[in-house]
Amino acid sequence: MTDTTHSAGASPVFTLLNDDVGVSEKPRLAGRMGPASLVLTVLAFSAPMAVVQGFIPFTILFGGPGATFAFLLTTLVLLLFSVGYVTMAKHVPKPGDFYAFISSGLGNVVGLGAAFLAVVAYLALLGGSYIFIGINVSSLISSLGGPETTWWIWTIIAWVGVSTLGYFHIELSAKILSTAMLIEIAIVMIFNVAVLYSGGSEGLSSAPLSPSTFAAGDIGVTLLYTILVFLGFEATALFRDEVRDPDRTIPRATYGAVIFVGVLYTLSCYTLTEAFGSQAWEVAKANPTSMFTVAIGKFVSPVFEQVAYCSVILSLFAALVSIHNVLSRYVLNLAVDKALPTYLAKVHQRHSSPHTASNAIATVAALFVAPFILMKAGGSTEYAIATGIGGVGVIALMAMVSCAVIAWFGRHGVPSGENAFKVFIAPAIAAFIMFATVVFAVAHLDLVVGGAPGENLWVLYFLIAAFVMGCGLALYFRTAKRDVYNSLGRADRVFEFLAHKREQAANRD
Repeated sequence: MTDTTHSAGASPVFTLLNDDVGVSEKPRLAGRMGPASLVLTVLAFSAPMAVVQGFIPFTILFGGPGATFAFLLTTLVLLLFSVGYVTMAKHVPKPGDFYAFISSGLGNVVGLGAAFLAVVAYLALLGGSYIFIGINVSSLISSLGGPETTWWIWTIIAWVGVSTLGYFHIELSAKILSTAMLIEIAIVMIFNVAVLYSGGSEGLSSAPLSPSTFAAGDIGVTLLYTILVFLGFEATALFRDEVRDPDRTIPRATYGAVIFVGVLYTLSCYTLTEAFGSQAWEVAKANPTSMFTVAIGKFVSPVFEQVAYCSVILSLFAALVSIHNVLSRYVLNLAVDKALPTYLAKVHQRHSSPHTASNAIATVAALFVAPFILMKAGGSTEYAIATGIGGVGVIALMAMVSCAVIAWFGRHGVPSGENAFKVFIAPAIAAFIMFATVVFAVAHLDLVVGGAPGENLWVLYFLIAAFVMGCGLALYFRTAKRDVYNSLGRADRVFEFLAHKREQAANRD
């Protein structure tokens, strides 16, 4: 397989771009994913089965029966975020996601800082998830009566599989992720239907859907956990070049992902609460890690306890593939803009994949995990710290994107067909809530990454350092390499978009 930049068959848009705007053709990914495939691809990031088994019990631990209402509220908040995000994607058609949008709205300095922050945050999520899948496979083998194995053996096996898939076309990963997601959703829905059909342990109640019940728990911590488990849907715009009709596919996939996962998690939290009735809060406090498996064994079948454990492994592997693909595209976009070595911008001639960026991410992920293997670490603490810091970083980026939406439309005005709610009000509410969540997470970091209060504040330095480095590099480009600075944020795609619009107008005339 030859590693060459994918340039064959350049479209008339690129020809017009080169002739009219003077911008050289840049590598471009390709694909034909529809809304359903894109939804399943990005939702795999959040690992639904792992969330239902591992995170929802903790939301019940902090929120009590009112945790269900917290998922409803979080769904509404993220729909508000999606309104501005989708509107921005329509009018700033770049595949750079957070990097592209923040650069367009808040300037290239902040945009490149956000890009570096995104890479570090997603790398932390990737590295932490590699450790976590190893721990889970090792525990599963022991629970089935097998030998004791070290977690890093299974982490290495997962790394080989994920790194291999990342090299090939996105639609191969999409097929695997879609299959994994359908299996996960089927298992969760079997449990949900079984609990609803049986009426729970004490009869179905409307109390978990009540704001007053929600107010009885720890509101701040509960909302922090519910927002963290939604991560992944925000990557839809990153796959712009790999979907059919992106102007339709991306909005549908973004709204569809938020609504689907919101309904799934809200329903699952409700049924898990009803499975234990009035004892749900006490059970969550006593043993949250086994809450779901005990419930599915009781309401469906004892054999489903092991099925649930196995499906968590599948869920985590799917999440690793999804995170790896997201990171590869971030690195590709940065390399296209020369903020990273241009070697990483190559697109495979046959697979239309960011293969060099994918290989780079695989290498960095291995370097991330290697020290913990050499130190013979237990893994659990390292997983909590890595995924916690990654989650805080992504929520901060979502807040910045909402601000970028307001700033961009504030400069350019409200386009025809849009309104003030889409471009100002919804993103303003989302930005406020996201920033408040970040502040709360930092103030209570021990609840996110573990440890005693104040013990692990040092992990935030990685996020701060990444953002500062990105801003500093952009300032250097602005002073010493103005052409590179001007092309940051995938500016070439705006030129291409405008050229395409001119071509369409000419054809109509």
